[in-house]
Amino acid sequence: MAAQRAGRLGTAAITVASIGLIVTWSSGFVGAELAARAGGEPITVLAWRFVVLAGILLAAMLALRRRWPGRASWLRQGTVAVLNQAAYLLLIFEGVRAGVDGGTAALIAALQPMLVATIAGRFLGERANGWMWLGMAVGLGGVALVVSGALGGTGAPLWAYALPLAAVMCLGTGTVLQRRWHMHDDLLQTLTLHSIVAGAAFMAVALLRGHAAPPASGELWFAVLWLVVLSSLGGYVLYVTVTRSHGATFVSTMLYLTPPTTMLWVWLIFGVPITPLGIAGLVVAAAGVAIVLTAQRRGRARP
Repeated sequence: MAAQRAGRLGTAAITVASIGLIVTWSSGFVGAELAARAGGEPITVLAWRFVVLAGILLAAMLALRRRWPGRASWLRQGTVAVLNQAAYLLLIFEGVRAGVDGGTAALIAALQPMLVATIAGRFLGERANGWMWLGMAVGLGGVALVVSGALGGTGAPLWAYALPLAAVMCLGTGTVLQRRWHMHDDLLQTLTLHSIVAGAAFMAVALLRGHAAPPASGELWFAVLWLVVLSSLGGYVLYVTVTRSHGATFVSTMLYLTPPTTMLWVWLIFGVPITPLGIAGLVVAAAGVAIVLTAQRRGRARP
């Protein structure tokens, strides 16, 4: 218990980390849009994103003379990397490729907090009370408002919707395992292992599909570097940090604010107008997150 308290970030630090997580995690959708507009094949972008990321982190490991983790760390961290990075991203992309529109995929992804709360309550002792479940339901409603304009209408086969659902289950399971296993690797070791395993998985798929060649344009490389810097070195670093500090349910709940924040990103970068329904969804999602966080804080304050 003492070690767990020592690993918790202070109030100011967790606030900054949570805001950074929301902003950088949502930047991944912008990076995907940048790659799509540049004519990039999704698996090519994913593969080279993690190849570049692995190279940066390996160089940092060598420069800082960090020790290499042992076999147990490779097995556990590798499992988390396959679930949280390779399987999650690939299944989301494959679902969209099969015809599931982005709004529906985002709404399905927003089921993750409820899934994690269910698993975490059973395996981690992170019990969700009635107020927390209410907050998660409100947050889901906010996400539904934000993405409602992009729902349906694509005629995707029924099986295609199972792909983003499976992606959510992979990310939720990986998040819980990451918390449950209490792995002692530091942040740099963790990210290096994750990037190597995910990069190898994506490159294997790219090779099988004949799309492993490096991006051929500056626009595509810009999209790759956007994803490396903001989504991986920003978003995933903060995801791991907040998960270790405040638990699986907390970090998953914060992701309710990803679709509304993506709406703001798209407005800033691509000039897509923000609708009144989108603003309403942002307010509702924020209210849901506030309910969950208040309930968690009160639960921790009780003896």
